[in-house]
Amino acid sequence: MKLLFITGNQHKFKEAERILKEYDVIIQRKNIRCEEKRAESCAEVALACLRELRNRVDKPFFVEDSGLFIDSLNGFPGTLSSWVFKKIGNDGILKLMEGERNRNAKFISSVAVWDGEEERVFTGGVKGRISETARGKGGFGYDPIFIPAGSSKTFAEDVEMKMTCSHRKQAFKKMAEWLM
Repeated sequence: MKLLFITGNQHKFKEAERILKEYDVIIQRKNIRCEEKRAESCAEVALACLRELRNRVDKPFFVEDSGLFIDSLNGFPGTLSSWVFKKIGNDGILKLMEGERNRNAKFISSVAVWDGEEERVFTGGVKGRISETARGKGGFGYDPIFIPAGSSKTFAEDVEMKMTCSHRKQAFKKMAEWLM
């Protein structure tokens, strides 16, 4: 199966390409601007973008929205994760978390897919915590400050671990199984 992945994020594309290759799903990247809806869930954001793009894309395609939801910050940055990262980065998040004992967080990824006949949304998540300092050189975005449950390493310190348990891995796996 071949699909277009509508994204401007080269890192997300490479991650998706690597995951979906395991399921014989071949993807191509196309960067088409989509107005991101303000919503509480990644699924709502992804579905709204998919519906906007259906009028402009004539092939089967998918979009992905993800967010870092930090318990002690009432789910912030959540669906604003990309914008917040551009504004304050990992250092800003760590500053907001200074002195905070509850460092629980989760990554959520929602993939909205249009196969030409039907639209579906698949969501994956991984629980963990925010580290005290940024650690590691791999990955991208919040990976240097996110430690998944059961690990002592951040996603940026162990990219292979991330590829086996990440929020995107779960969402893309669900999508691939549906496409089969």
